[in-house]
Amino acid sequence: MDTRVFDEELTKEGLRERVLQHLTYGIGKDAPHASLHDWRMALSLAIRDKVVNAWFASTRRTWAEGRKRVYYLSMEYLIGRILEDAAINLGLEEMARGVVEDLGLDWRQLVEEEPDAALGNGGLGRLAACYMESMATLGCPAYGYGLRYEHGLFRQRFENGQQVETPEDWLTSLNPWEFDRPESAYTVGFKGHVETKGGRDVWVPGETVIASAFDTPVVGWQGRWANTLRLWAAKPTTLFDLERFNHGDYAAAAEPEALARTLCRVLYPDDTTYQGKELRLKQEFFLTSAALQDILRRYLTEHSDLRRLPEKVAIQMNDTHPAVAGPELVRLMMDDHGADFADAMEVAQKVLGYTNHTLLPEALERWSTYLFGNVLPRHMQIVEKIDSWHRHAHPSRPHYVGIVKHHEVRMGELAFVMSHKVNGVSALHSDLVKETLFPELNELHPGRIVNQTNGVTPRRWLNLCNRPLATLIDATIGTGWQADLDRLAELEPHVEDAGFRQEFMAAKRANKLALAGWIKERCGVTVSPDALFDVQVKRIHEYKRQHLNILQTIAHWHAIRQTPDAEWVPRVKIFGGKSAPGYWVAKEIIHLINDVAQVVNNDPVVGDRLKIIYPANYNVSMAEHLIPAADLSEQISTAGKEASGTGNMKFMLNGAPTIGTLDGANVEIREQVGEENFFLFGMTAQEVMNRREDPDHARHAIEASQPLQDVLQMIVEGRFSPGDTSRYNGFVDRMWNSDYFLAASDFAAYDAAQAQVDAAFADPDRWARMAALNTARGGFFSSDRAIRGYMKDIWYTESAL
Repeated sequence: MDTRVFDEELTKEGLRERVLQHLTYGIGKDAPHASLHDWRMALSLAIRDKVVNAWFASTRRTWAEGRKRVYYLSMEYLIGRILEDAAINLGLEEMARGVVEDLGLDWRQLVEEEPDAALGNGGLGRLAACYMESMATLGCPAYGYGLRYEHGLFRQRFENGQQVETPEDWLTSLNPWEFDRPESAYTVGFKGHVETKGGRDVWVPGETVIASAFDTPVVGWQGRWANTLRLWAAKPTTLFDLERFNHGDYAAAAEPEALARTLCRVLYPDDTTYQGKELRLKQEFFLTSAALQDILRRYLTEHSDLRRLPEKVAIQMNDTHPAVAGPELVRLMMDDHGADFADAMEVAQKVLGYTNHTLLPEALERWSTYLFGNVLPRHMQIVEKIDSWHRHAHPSRPHYVGIVKHHEVRMGELAFVMSHKVNGVSALHSDLVKETLFPELNELHPGRIVNQTNGVTPRRWLNLCNRPLATLIDATIGTGWQADLDRLAELEPHVEDAGFRQEFMAAKRANKLALAGWIKERCGVTVSPDALFDVQVKRIHEYKRQHLNILQTIAHWHAIRQTPDAEWVPRVKIFGGKSAPGYWVAKEIIHLINDVAQVVNNDPVVGDRLKIIYPANYNVSMAEHLIPAADLSEQISTAGKEASGTGNMKFMLNGAPTIGTLDGANVEIREQVGEENFFLFGMTAQEVMNRREDPDHARHAIEASQPLQDVLQMIVEGRFSPGDTSRYNGFVDRMWNSDYFLAASDFAAYDAAQAQVDAAFADPDRWARMAALNTARGGFFSSDRAIRGYMKDIWYTESAL
């Protein structure tokens, strides 16, 4: 087979020939005996040829022009399926679809045969994937660094309504998009001790593994640039201890291999045990050390003076997971390259940036000094030195502020001190980072905290996942908006045209019909496309308040049963998301949602006026089904808790008005779309803090709401758990007596806002206008805009295009 990198214009016949060649010589099958999997692999390899061409060209230009590179460190990358996305970005989708159909295959079945890469959990990982795609689209030379998880987070299924976790199996067959790079391998150590030799401290690790690279090219819009996602797999430094094995100590003989396999098996191992905490810290250091060694190796092939590293390197820490990058970079410069501490600190602070994603204290990682010092003894020394240096450099630093406090290493403070810029991810969030999270450090370092509101890539989250709407936009304002999302504003004059509104809602209905078929096939429930599709999909967490949603849904169900002859707006309530395995309260909420669905969906009195759908194993591909069909976007977190959100932006772009609190990027969404096109409810962040000062706030709120009292009474009586009246006693007790996330206090306002939603949806022309304006005014929320902000304000780099 001719495998030369090609630059010529690809024809349909040429693509067909490449697919058949890859099928024969790459997959080892002939056409009559090829399965759908074989054809998908062959097409992927054919499309990959084109991707590699852009990839090689971009890499050569970066080297030839000596360009600065961005390095993005993230524990998660929710990249989703690649084949269709790559085909669209290369302008080959129509051609590829034609080839597939000419071969007698179904295009949708073929692209959906590709598994989702199990490399993430929620918004953090999807944001990283959007940012990688935008960096490629904008021609920003970049590497993403992550871990090649064998099983990812977990595959979710429900048994009797309860979440059950099973391993993901996305790597059971060959991944056609990755390239094994065994030559890019680095030794990463753990534990051991520190010795002093020649007046310098030297770390002698007690355990070592090899970090081996697997590269996935990430191609941008129109194939003009491609970057690299480099994932690390762990391999043993000593494959097998034959002597121990021969002496009968079989388990000990396999210990090196077991350590390596364990490191990259699971995303976010349960850290409720010491062993789980140790494994998670090892994972974070493994990723970070391998990445930094790779970065320094690449830099030193062209340059000799590490003090000039900031001129060619920008490193972004996506949350606190890679925060050990600060002390590790200092260690590498001091211990391996002979720099003194002052120079190492200066360089590290100039190259490192830190993105904060949370205001939740429990999500800002803290490691006991015992654990940290045991796993990383040299780094414990360096962290203490950094903390001492910072304290002496800033004598006014309050005594209670620091990196090492109360026998803990505080990774948020470490990331802050080691970075030249710290950014929040929405305007409100960035203000709260300054005012409530790091107020003392902000005062010591004015100007260090900046805002970069999140964004999503319009290529996947509108152009790919919503072909009916994308086609209408093309026909209305022309092509090109995919790389300049501000052009969606050109739709706004057309919103005044009744014909356009009708076409807009026809596109929405096409998506709803498709989703109704998917729900029937996946969940066995028949839903009407004429109903209001009300969607809340995100990680299950108390602050995201899925329980507020289901409580109001129960109240709505009860109201329908009380007056079944009233004019009710039919609703389909759709939930999606996973709970962390050890988060029992969140798992209880999942159980409650499924129990309520079992009752409501089989209630002949309610019929089609209310259905509850909870498909298992929410992921990127499921989101691509749900979001284009959504009528209403549920963004109902407790104000002051959601950093930004990105799901809210995807729903907005796809023409779904938001019901939400003034939290995260909801604030900016409401500003962009106009308050009349947003269903606002609930307390502000300040009002939340004030309300919590009343220890009986939950009881007072419930006593003031008869509908909420009725709902909680039905739950505790076992209306949704027949034969087990005690199942939700803990849930109901928390609602009455603690309710930290204030679902009770916001219940009445939320219920009233849902009534406003019904009234608006009952007026089809009003709803069409609201939906269309959400799309027309969504241009600000492109990840391209966000990445331009990072390039200008944090990375100090320019596009190569």
